[in-house]
Amino acid sequence: MIDSHCHLDHEPLFSDLPNVLQRSKVIGIKKLLTISTSFESFSRVKELVNKDDMIYGTIGIHPHESSTNVITAKEIIDNLKNNKKIIGIGETGLDFYYNNSEKDKQIKSFREHIEASIKTNIPLIVHSRNAEDETFKILNEYNDENIKILMHCFTGSKEFSEKLLTLNSYFSASGIITFKNSVNLQDTFKSIPTENILIETDSPFLAPVPNRGKKNEPSFIDFTAAKLAEIKNISKKDLIELTTNNFNKLFFN
Repeated sequence: MIDSHCHLDHEPLFSDLPNVLQRSKVIGIKKLLTISTSFESFSRVKELVNKDDMIYGTIGIHPHESSTNVITAKEIIDNLKNNKKIIGIGETGLDFYYNNSEKDKQIKSFREHIEASIKTNIPLIVHSRNAEDETFKILNEYNDENIKILMHCFTGSKEFSEKLLTLNSYFSASGIITFKNSVNLQDTFKSIPTENILIETDSPFLAPVPNRGKKNEPSFIDFTAAKLAEIKNISKKDLIELTTNNFNKLFFN
């Protein structure tokens, strides 16, 4: 089992790392991908990937941070060359719900990450909120480049997922699929081919039922896996094997 998106640099995970890792191993997690969201975050990610063989990292600037953390494709590529355990680009994308950064700066940052992904053939981890049309429009401009796209914590519409599948995108299911009010999202994941699905916690955020409201951690991914297996009408064992293979195919092929 693999948690394809967590934030081990955030508290309370960072200061309790040995116990967090131990609980992850007990439930059968083999890899954790800890995600960069800013320059400060990336400095911690670089430390974290050396703490345990199971931890891998990414380099990227979250759309919320794109006004104050301006990054170029060249900077991303240079950092990827310097660390073999940095295996993803992001999280990047567009968030027009909070608008913590100006739209034009979010878009410019997104494009820099995309260019880095194209030049390195390293997966692009995309955050999209209240920006389905704009996100797809930009990604579709690069359709001929065969970008490896991972839509993290996917909560989009079925129509959005169908468009993204034309770009061979992957979709990561978070604890949100366990929530009672997520019927539409569950229906969307039912329709996404299993070979395009990963699982994640986005911890310490979005703890799944029955731990909703608590601080999330990677070991809680077991509840998300169980719910997704139910949605896909397969055994949890098969779901874990499939999503693990999908992760390895995306990040290590």
